[in-house]
Amino acid sequence: MHPAVILAIAVTIVLGGILILRLHAFVALLLAALVVAILTPQTALRKYADEQVAKGEWTEKAAGKFVKSTAPGRVADGFGETCAGIGILIAMASIIGKCLLDSGAADKIVRSTLRLVGEPRAPAAFIGSGFLLGIPVFFDTVFYLMMPLGKAMRLRTGGNYLLYILTIVAGATMAHSLVPPTPGPLLVANQLGVNLAAMIVGGCVIGLFASTCGYFFACWLNGRMVIPLRESADVSLADLEELSQRDERELPPVWLSLLPIVLPVVLITAETALDTYVKSGGAAWAVAAQPYVKTIGDKNVALIIAAGIALAMVAWQSRKSATELAQAVQTALAGGGVIILITAGGGAFGTTVRQCGIADEIAKLTADINPIMILPIAFLVTAMIRTAQGSATVAMITAVSVLEHFVESGQLTFHPVYLALAIGCGSKPIAWMADSGFWVICKMSGMTEAEGLKTVTPLTIVMGISGLLATMAAAALLPLK
Repeated sequence: MHPAVILAIAVTIVLGGILILRLHAFVALLLAALVVAILTPQTALRKYADEQVAKGEWTEKAAGKFVKSTAPGRVADGFGETCAGIGILIAMASIIGKCLLDSGAADKIVRSTLRLVGEPRAPAAFIGSGFLLGIPVFFDTVFYLMMPLGKAMRLRTGGNYLLYILTIVAGATMAHSLVPPTPGPLLVANQLGVNLAAMIVGGCVIGLFASTCGYFFACWLNGRMVIPLRESADVSLADLEELSQRDERELPPVWLSLLPIVLPVVLITAETALDTYVKSGGAAWAVAAQPYVKTIGDKNVALIIAAGIALAMVAWQSRKSATELAQAVQTALAGGGVIILITAGGGAFGTTVRQCGIADEIAKLTADINPIMILPIAFLVTAMIRTAQGSATVAMITAVSVLEHFVESGQLTFHPVYLALAIGCGSKPIAWMADSGFWVICKMSGMTEAEGLKTVTPLTIVMGISGLLATMAAAALLPLK
């Protein structure tokens, strides 16, 4: 069977399973992976194995074993390899996010930012806080946390409610798709061979640029529409008044609140920087320190250290017992476990798609294309999948399986981090009824579906396109290759 037909069947299974049969994303991805593995001919498997031998990745014995393997075995291998790469990171990020919420650290970060910039600049503070919290905490959770603060700000100022809603969305949603250890960008970076430090830095730069464009669009839209503050099921207006008056002395200090977020970024970046310095002929002290920095700067170790600090913060701040802490960790891992399954299922899907021979077909279609045009292609492929089924993470997982050939083929004239960023930006458009996040925004803010389509939907389009344009400009001006 032709690889393009196999791919079409696989994507149909993913989209049809999620949209029509209402299957869980993990089940849909795993089912698609199994179908692709079954339909892949022996000739394609043999060719894939020969390519791995030529690259020095496999021995002849390993290649022979792979060709004789069963379809379920290949799916399980792809699942396991992905889980090994991202499982610990997502689990630790889930613990960090839960601890930031339980300890009040997330609330402290938002309040401190508001105090730093002043109430007139509250929208900018919401973008910054949302972006920072969106790195270790999933978008829905960040919105749940910050929306009551946005409503309280509306009660205090008497206006600009739409601006508060959109700026909370703008910050958190861009971090969700561009900055690891959030699952989508984490898996994309892993499959494209992008260093985690490069993905974090690039994601922050492009994400903040796109969020800033979202801020200006939100300001423009706020002057043309008025969204009233309505009662919603999650919290009453009386409760909001009480929330806004919460004693800040009950919250942890700002430096401790930020530590679980900032520390792993510093450790991972330090390991990369020191490695580069040593390879360029660094001093003796750098060579001596490298093994230790390499250990604590390992992405898994850095997140484990951060999770330990976050747990200690909860224990100190709320005086929780060991049993209560264990319960908090269990709750965090229960949520994180689902994300690990979805992401690893996507990894299995991507592995089987690579093995079916689709890379050669893509190479034929894009042989004469200008390399910079690969980025808008990646954006459009991801955006179509996102619009169809709603989940940004699933869109990124599915798209990278098709697009990673551009890295392997050597067609890119720029660093693969730009391809990862283009995929991340493509996961923003178009937020609408198929997206669970769209419903969270509407229900918690009190907006109607029509108001959401007029405000949130165009916001995601503006941020996605502006992020793509910034990525293309950066790839052209600073290819890093």
